[in-house]
Amino acid sequence: MKHLNPFTSLTPMAVIAAAKEYGTPVYLYDEAFLQDRCAALLRVPNAYGITIRYAMKANSTRALLKLLHGQGLKMDASSLAEAKRADMAGIPLGDISLTTQEVPLGEDRTALEKMMLDGMQYNVCSLRQLELMADFAASHRIPLSMRVHPGVGAGETATRNTGDDYSCFGIHLKDIETAMAYAASKGVTFTQMHEHIGSGGEATIWHQNIDLQLSILEKYFPDATSVSFGGGLKEARVPGEKAADPAALGAYAKKQIEAFHKRTGRKLHMEIEPGTYVMANAGYIITQVIDKKKTGTGNFIIADGGMEVNARPLCYGSKHPFYVVSKEGALLSSAFDDVQPSYRAALVGKCCESGDSQCMDEAGKSLSCPMAEPEAGDYVVIGGAGAYCSAMAPFNYNSHVQAPEVLYQKDGQLKCIRRRQTLEQIIANEI
Repeated sequence: MKHLNPFTSLTPMAVIAAAKEYGTPVYLYDEAFLQDRCAALLRVPNAYGITIRYAMKANSTRALLKLLHGQGLKMDASSLAEAKRADMAGIPLGDISLTTQEVPLGEDRTALEKMMLDGMQYNVCSLRQLELMADFAASHRIPLSMRVHPGVGAGETATRNTGDDYSCFGIHLKDIETAMAYAASKGVTFTQMHEHIGSGGEATIWHQNIDLQLSILEKYFPDATSVSFGGGLKEARVPGEKAADPAALGAYAKKQIEAFHKRTGRKLHMEIEPGTYVMANAGYIITQVIDKKKTGTGNFIIADGGMEVNARPLCYGSKHPFYVVSKEGALLSSAFDDVQPSYRAALVGKCCESGDSQCMDEAGKSLSCPMAEPEAGDYVVIGGAGAYCSAMAPFNYNSHVQAPEVLYQKDGQLKCIRRRQTLEQIIANEI
């Protein structure tokens, strides 16, 4: 049976089965791919131990969190609510690290303190966060982590660069001495230093960041036993893109951490926190063709899922592979075919927005992509949709309902892991 692409076990007939049982649009995730990806990450070379933390913001659906944790990954939460979701999924608080822009006040402060007492790691990201939590941490002898803003970063777009001075994440290098002096006055210790410079950095930029981070740790963090290099491992969603090589990055980090030990006598445990690299190519969005239009010389395929199930093209100009599957289950075209079809069309959704397109240029205009010409009732599958699709889509725009999520299990069975939302649920809190 032919698969959609070289790195999935998903077949066209599985697409048809999911569409018929759960309707469209629907998110479909490949369990076998996720298990293989987790195993590969846990084999990343390291000097004195490694922790892989899954960046929950990529996709926080409970069943997926449990699956990844069961494979050996721990959790990186970007909000207190994400940390609570992981806890509600049965993940021990000792396996969760919280790195957030939020300031802990009121009920949030109470919840945060309880979770820290139960083992959750808190990563301080601002001077105010440190000032608010220092007495509590010191009185309970809870060591902290610190996210450092290095002043340099990298990203496929400016919106995904989290290290340059136009980004506000972490305590800036110019404030490190102030932060460390304050922490010392309160009796607070930092056992981990953390950085995350952005998404999609090239290997040379990763190497530079590893070197910079170790030099900052050596100078300012005498008690640190762990170093987190953050996430941002690039995944190749479409042909021609080059994915990051975690094994090569790990080998470089291993060499530099061993050199650090030789120089200082200190052994550092290593952490990374991938999200996209874990989830992106495990996920697909199955849409059904509901109409076709032509304006001038441009062809448009209107699907029943667009920006409300995948806003990445609109937000970032991101590209996704398309697969056309007939209503009978034949794979008519794949983005990974050696020979591309001569037919070209822009894949758009049903939202009342010109930006509701699954492929856009830098000016925000819909781009035509090669694909087999589908008919109404056929399916267009959007690949590379496991990360930052269901988690960040504006799914209730135009009062559309949130799409269901389904797991394609290793035995070929389909398992619903989130039901389709109803219109009644959208308006449930309205008064």
